[in-house]
Amino acid sequence: MASSADRIKDIGPDPQAFDIESATKSNADYRSVAWTGRYLQVTLMSIPVGGDIGLEAHPETDQFLRIDAGKGRMQMGPKKDELTFEQEVSDGWCILVPAGTWHNVTNIGDEPMQLYAIYAPVHHAVGRVHETSEDAEADEPNDTPPEWSVQPEKRVDDKHG
Repeated sequence: MASSADRIKDIGPDPQAFDIESATKSNADYRSVAWTGRYLQVTLMSIPVGGDIGLEAHPETDQFLRIDAGKGRMQMGPKKDELTFEQEVSDGWCILVPAGTWHNVTNIGDEPMQLYAIYAPVHHAVGRVHETSEDAEADEPNDTPPEWSVQPEKRVDDKHG
């Protein structure tokens, strides 16, 4: 897995290009922000065996996720206790999460699940790295989009299950 020196450096809304598949597969952090634009953001994620992203809903944010390694179970629905959509996903699969939809992805394989997520609008602080899901949860009050990103007029907080 990649060391901190190998991480993609989030350079903000400046032009950027990198091998996203290699970066995703070598990422060892739960979540690492790779690029932040004005309207969208790319994060790399590594979910350990038996771990998950965590049941959540982003009221103002659409998400695109792509699995580059590993195997997972995607669950989505209109309420946290009404996850009506379920799909096994693996290398090459994408997951499209409409804003406001409750969702979770659980690693059901025998290796870390490597994926990247694209948020629109921007959802995290520039360059933010969380080594574990616990780090991400503890940092949530401080993990806010940059002022120069375009956000909804009235920002609604995420929901967690």
